[in-house]
Amino acid sequence: MDVESGKDFLRQLVKDDVEKGVCAFPVTRFPPEPNGYLHIGHAKSVCLNFGIAEEMGGRCHMRFDDTNPAKEDQEYVDSILEDVRWLGFSWTGSVRYASDYFESLYQYAEELIQKGLAYICDLNAEEMRIFRGSLTQPGRDSSGRSRSVDENISLFRRMRCGEFAEGTYTLRARIDMASPNMNMRDPVLYRIRHAEHHQTGKRWCIYPSYDFTHPLSDALEGITHSICTLEFEDHRPLYDWLIGNLSTPANPHQYEFARLNLTCTLTSKRKLKQLVEQKVVEGWDDPRMPTLAGIRRRGVPPGAIRNFCKMIGVTRSDSVVDMAAFDYCVRQYLEQEAPRALAVLHPLKVVLTNWPENETQQLQVLRHPQRPELGERSMPFSKVLYIDQGDISEQPPKGWKRLIPGGEVRLRHAYVMRCDSVVHDTDGKIVELQCSVDLATLGANPEGRKVKGVIQWVSAAHAIPAEVRLYDRLFSAENPEAEGQDFLQAINPDSLQIVQALLEPALADLEPEQSVQFEREGYFVADRYEWKGARRLMNRVLGLRDSWGKEKS
Repeated sequence: MDVESGKDFLRQLVKDDVEKGVCAFPVTRFPPEPNGYLHIGHAKSVCLNFGIAEEMGGRCHMRFDDTNPAKEDQEYVDSILEDVRWLGFSWTGSVRYASDYFESLYQYAEELIQKGLAYICDLNAEEMRIFRGSLTQPGRDSSGRSRSVDENISLFRRMRCGEFAEGTYTLRARIDMASPNMNMRDPVLYRIRHAEHHQTGKRWCIYPSYDFTHPLSDALEGITHSICTLEFEDHRPLYDWLIGNLSTPANPHQYEFARLNLTCTLTSKRKLKQLVEQKVVEGWDDPRMPTLAGIRRRGVPPGAIRNFCKMIGVTRSDSVVDMAAFDYCVRQYLEQEAPRALAVLHPLKVVLTNWPENETQQLQVLRHPQRPELGERSMPFSKVLYIDQGDISEQPPKGWKRLIPGGEVRLRHAYVMRCDSVVHDTDGKIVELQCSVDLATLGANPEGRKVKGVIQWVSAAHAIPAEVRLYDRLFSAENPEAEGQDFLQAINPDSLQIVQALLEPALADLEPEQSVQFEREGYFVADRYEWKGARRLMNRVLGLRDSWGKEKS
């Protein structure tokens, strides 16, 4: 695959269809069910459907397949629309809903009945499962399969009028109870559900199945390429059967691609909802969640997600992508986009004994070392500083390059500093350092004054206090959805740590959702909800790495 242009077999297929005159231009759709938040797996489908339309002068429809009111909610509709916009895509026309077509779908159902291709069945769910047979045994006909067309039409209309309780009857296609494809063994087309719908209210008490709705909605919208993930491949014969047996205004075709699977991640909506409901996480947009809302709040830019989807490509082979590949794309993006800053996550007080009591020096530093067009920031330097507790050791390990009693380090963008003495509390913990700076070492080291260690710092009088949340993988297992494994047992107990940090004052100008690199610490983002105002909250996006699995020194 050509990573730069995002070429793949589906794009080539669509391009060939346009060049051969199969269609004047592609019409695709993104059709999520509004029963949960979008997750990282959906991003691949979003980028594919909207991307193909955008690149080839076509149209992409935003359509909700809202056929199960018991599990759907307006909250999910709103979040999905926001996520698609955030990823940088816009749809053609107004937002569409499968429920917009309920009357047309009902008429198509009656057309099947009139043709003898659908019937009313009175088996319950368990009986239907038994009658369907198995992969090695054919199914059995239900008694309803022999009903007359007139009786089926009458019962179906009475179902619509609400005369029957849920589970009493279903409408099924009459296809082949001996088919080797289980989806063709008289699948259910309509069920009775006395539930209020978020779009249609109480107008309907029968609702079409997803498999019935999807191809007919595609046909009603003139979709040319109905792009689905591989789990729908076995459903394609039913898709084609419905289109072939009904008087639809168009003849769309379904094409499948491999879904996105990531290590240390799960994408089951049911399980993600369980994490929310059991308060394992703080909500659908918890930064540890693989939902797009969570990924966004964590600070991953939409451009990085689009780059990732291009990099992994589109194939028909199921595979699992290492989460390190996703992290790599995020780092590559932020390396170029995120300005630099200093932050002390675990503050330790430093008093500079040879610095004037009330003097503050303003140091001018580039916001990004490779992008001078971003300008400079001012860093105040004063008598009392804070450094990180981890940057001093009284018993340093081999290869230690930071501060030791009597040793020297360079303060990033400032002076060389020597630790003259260490102050301990009654428990022996270091609580303060007495230090001095070499005033001749501002800027490049003069000849003969080279030191190995460089540490970050902030001025005590000017630093901004902030709550910083250090996120790690939510799951410690590579495959938390492995068969026979309780995914809740794979929860990483150290997926969140909270520290009270001090930031350089230039960060006061950050806007919510703006990312920054804390030098030597990683990439962080101003929380989209809790950055401005009395509380300043920052989230760690990722640590620093220069290649997959290789820590930066």
